[in-house]
Amino acid sequence: MGNSTCVDISESPVPGFLTGIYILAFILGLVFNILTLCPILQQVRSQNILGVFLLNLSMSDLLYILTMPLWIRYYNQGHDWDMGKFTCGVAGFLYYSNMYVSIYLLCCISVDRCLAVTFPLRSKSFRSSRLAWLVCLALCLVVMSLHCLVLFQDNLSKDGNNTAQSCYETYPMPRTVAMFNLLRVGVGFLLPLLVMGLCYWKILGHVKQSEGLREQVKRKVRLLSFGVIGIFSVCFAP
Repeated sequence: MGNSTCVDISESPVPGFLTGIYILAFILGLVFNILTLCPILQQVRSQNILGVFLLNLSMSDLLYILTMPLWIRYYNQGHDWDMGKFTCGVAGFLYYSNMYVSIYLLCCISVDRCLAVTFPLRSKSFRSSRLAWLVCLALCLVVMSLHCLVLFQDNLSKDGNNTAQSCYETYPMPRTVAMFNLLRVGVGFLLPLLVMGLCYWKILGHVKQSEGLREQVKRKVRLLSFGVIGIFSVCFAP
């Protein structure tokens, strides 16, 4: 018996499973994002703050979705990237940038809803569609600037048999890459999750104390709050 414990990824069912997941996500994501653009644009025209955040979230999702055919091809070929270093860098840049832009846009929506519910009069003086656009612009610039390094790094690596090129799958990771990934998990997931949790906790507390609201409405708010946190955790924690 040999001492090697390596598994040929091309013989694993994982690539086929990932290909199926990506194809399904590509179709559903593209259809639903396009269908929601029209009502969102109507909200933006009416100077609706939530509409501004939702439009930017939808555009971010669409940019991410457009990279999926590249990843579908990659996984379908058994994790062998044959589209060149530059394409790998651009695909990774769009993938990570738009993922973290989406996370922080969801965080911004939570903060905006919290201010609108708990401080409706005080927040009205500074909550505006113009400020929402500025926040979205600043957010995109910061996230994309931090991920510009991805474009200039060689993210292609040969597998153990030196037969396939992996894109963003270098193991073991260099120390700097591992530290950057840990930082992204903390700042790009745990911090937004904490902020969202605090926002919905404040909203739930305010709704609970509101005597004018019916119990059915309060129940809907509770379900929506827990649903948003749950979906966020399931979608972005992996």
